[in-house]
Amino acid sequence: MPSPFFYQSLPMRVSFGAGYRSKLADEVNRLGLRKVLVLATEFQAGLAQEISDSLGELSVGVYSKAEMHVPIETARDAQRCATEAGADGCIAVGGGSTTGLGKAIALEYGTPIIALPTTYAGSEMTPVWGLTADGEKKTGKDPRVLPASVIYDPELTLSLPVDMSVTSGFNAIAHAVEALYAPDGSPIISLMAEEGVRALVTALPNITQNPQHIGHRSDALYGAWLCGATLGATTMSLHHKLCHTLGGTFNLPHAETHTVVLPYALAYNAPSAPGAVEALRRATGAQNPAAYLRDLSIKLGAPASLRELGLSAENLERAVALATRNPYANPRDVTQEGIRRLLTAALHGEPIT
Repeated sequence: MPSPFFYQSLPMRVSFGAGYRSKLADEVNRLGLRKVLVLATEFQAGLAQEISDSLGELSVGVYSKAEMHVPIETARDAQRCATEAGADGCIAVGGGSTTGLGKAIALEYGTPIIALPTTYAGSEMTPVWGLTADGEKKTGKDPRVLPASVIYDPELTLSLPVDMSVTSGFNAIAHAVEALYAPDGSPIISLMAEEGVRALVTALPNITQNPQHIGHRSDALYGAWLCGATLGATTMSLHHKLCHTLGGTFNLPHAETHTVVLPYALAYNAPSAPGAVEALRRATGAQNPAAYLRDLSIKLGAPASLRELGLSAENLERAVALATRNPYANPRDVTQEGIRRLLTAALHGEPIT
């Protein structure tokens, strides 16, 4: 018999299918938007321009300065461009950095977002926002930042490099892992989380072997959608607190940091989250899911330690202090001693037993 729970679905429209980016103009019109600004990183400026051109007079152009961890200065600059161009909506083309920029604009100015994900980050499915100011990343939840529409087109992920596909996929898996032991989880979310993890741990090895296979890309994007939805419906825990600290304060790369930290955070919480561990055993087929996820990520070419990402031993104590200050809800008590051991192991890439 399931325990009592609350479940609330998020108010957004999801379209999923190869070639579905062609439906973007219909979504813009359906939402009653007159002019939109297309957001992207510099890396994806070319794709953003293609999307902008496909919209014709509905687009006012491209803003391609999105960055990791959403510096508040970038959010203000993007909104200034949108205002000057007369845009009443934004199209976020890309991964978490671009979607995060759109969310920052929505948070401050109420500007609607349509997301076209090109990675497996999952940010498009959540009302979670993040802004970095004065060297510290702050996060929160607000329904205003939730995209009004998300178009999942697996063709947009075909150009995602294999190494980025792997770390982006593990970023998504991290969302589902935390949802499995979230204090506000539910049987519905647990089903989605388990299926999302299963889909991704199956798809990612296939993508490394055949990156241009649209079926493998569809499987991964399906898993990422499920994992992102679980993050949007639950409370973040220790893993995300650690990654927000490491990313916002030390500017470590987002997806790679999630990939490295995930197995260590899971191993830390596993004794206090038996239900989550059992679900992950079913999803992965492994008796020790934390060790399995670490070994799989390294096998697929992901970094094995925080040291490889730029964290030094000299940064460790500051990271411990920040990560244990105002901790997120977590199944196991968050102590400085425990987090010091966790981060030390992740720093050096120690094996998980």
